[in-house]
Amino acid sequence: MIQRYSRPEFAAIWTDPARFDTWLEVELAACEAMERVGMVPEGQAAAIRQRARGKLSVDRIVEIEQTTRHDVIAFLTHVEELAGEPARWLHLGMTSSDVLDTALALQSQKALDGILVALRGLRSAVAERAHEHRHTPAIGRSHGIHAEPITAGLVFARWYAELGRALRRIERAREAISVGKIAGAVGTYGNLSPEVEKMALDALGLEPETVATQVVARDRHADVLLSLAMLGTAIEQIALGVRHWQRTEVGEAEEGFGRGQKGSSAMPHKKNPILSENLTGLARLLRGYAGSALDNIALWHERDISHSSVERVAFPDATILADFMIARAERVIRNLVIKSDRMRHNLDTSGGLYFSEAVLLALVRSGLPRQKAYEMVQRCALAAHSGQGHFRDLLARDPDIGRHISQSDLDAAFDLDHHLRHVEAIFARVFDQD
Repeated sequence: MIQRYSRPEFAAIWTDPARFDTWLEVELAACEAMERVGMVPEGQAAAIRQRARGKLSVDRIVEIEQTTRHDVIAFLTHVEELAGEPARWLHLGMTSSDVLDTALALQSQKALDGILVALRGLRSAVAERAHEHRHTPAIGRSHGIHAEPITAGLVFARWYAELGRALRRIERAREAISVGKIAGAVGTYGNLSPEVEKMALDALGLEPETVATQVVARDRHADVLLSLAMLGTAIEQIALGVRHWQRTEVGEAEEGFGRGQKGSSAMPHKKNPILSENLTGLARLLRGYAGSALDNIALWHERDISHSSVERVAFPDATILADFMIARAERVIRNLVIKSDRMRHNLDTSGGLYFSEAVLLALVRSGLPRQKAYEMVQRCALAAHSGQGHFRDLLARDPDIGRHISQSDLDAAFDLDHHLRHVEAIFARVFDQD
């Protein structure tokens, strides 16, 4: 379903033609390495490449597999049909996982490279909104309740920083997965050599697995799917923020709403955060693949096949899904309508209660014990909550407070600029060092 909406060139990484083409490149790299050490007569790889490259038939391989019940054997049989006698030198001393795992590493590299490019685009969009609203005041919330002032730009800056950590995880995962093996049935080079493997993998841009079994270690593959799950969660963090902002009672921002767009089949007035809700759901899917990847790490002895069926679904789906989510999140960010006047309105609705800590600290500095000062400020704050007056007025009329701090001290405590004076320092920490 997601594939239908994904970039065609990205989804193409995981198609059957691309998979079989990659298998052929792995086999040819191994064959060329064997020619260089004298295991295979010179010119065989070139002959196979000329006769088979660009001519593989997915339908024919599938047809052969109906008999062989083995995809790699079906593939090799078809290559032999195309290339003739030279094809007998393919797969010499190799096992199926030499081809499958090495090819999966190459496909994963391509997919992660595309995701990294897209993710940098999303971060750029978030950075633009952060700088645009770096000084737009808003109320910060903890437990969903008004806390102390922030700026809208700080929210975007936080998202930018989290996406940066996600990007670096994916970069590390790309390095971890950039490993192949041409090491034979149980990784001991029984009919091969580390020299052949090194030459073949160098040609493909991969490193050899440190200690292979019949397969490359699956913690590497878990790295990839875990990093994508963390990316999905970073995007979900954005989606949840937008969904909160768009609540009717909050109204501080909303997703762009196009001409002719409809929000509800029943209620013509509705404008819903559907893209953000969609992203929240898709993040759950990515986390599901991460759990399966962790289960895949522990295999019986030198290998079993329990991981294979999972990866054939998880790697295409998770990478395509992540790419789709990045594109959708960037669309949300670039089209997001920020309502700074509503942010200011909501900031003011609590009547200055968010200055309570500043008043508390002023009383502490005057010589009061902290808990006594806390009780005095809370007394006025709860009265303001219950509608008995404005917080600032209640503080000014409280005789206990008046004995310890002056009206000018109160005025200083109710200074919004004072609360936001370090915004530039936070922005420098986020953007100047990135």
